[in-house]
Amino acid sequence: MFSVGDKIVYGENGVCTVAKVAPLEHSGTSPGKLFYHLEPLIGSGIYYTPVDSGAFMRPVISREEAEALIDAMPGIEPAICRDNRFNHVDAFYKELFRQHSCEALVAIVKGLRERMNEKKTRSSRAESTMKRARDMLNGELSIALGMDISEVEPYIQGRIGGM
Repeated sequence: MFSVGDKIVYGENGVCTVAKVAPLEHSGTSPGKLFYHLEPLIGSGIYYTPVDSGAFMRPVISREEAEALIDAMPGIEPAICRDNRFNHVDAFYKELFRQHSCEALVAIVKGLRERMNEKKTRSSRAESTMKRARDMLNGELSIALGMDISEVEPYIQGRIGGM
């Protein structure tokens, strides 16, 4: 069970802070059923999820794991979907997001960047998928490294020269 103040990765929503662990007020749920009240690092609002739900949640990676990930980034293969049919491309990236790993997020960013550089035009779908992956990755790295999210990409650039 997570505690108030913990930083966790919540499903495909990215990093959240556990703001409260308490029953929901004014809900139709069982009295006393505990919920995590999660505040996203990026975006606004609050997510509510039962403590005993099957939703994916894990602690943010450690500083050591973040440093090792950054060092490994040049060797992470780009994830490139060679099928141009929208439903196949969407399924390809959804499966990568479902891995809930920083390595998968790096692969998505590298693959989409490579694919967009090959093409003359950029699709808004590819750009939004890449932004989502970058936001999730940079959010987790910012917490692990103890820095503002805006400092993550310059830090990676300085350490390894980029992704």
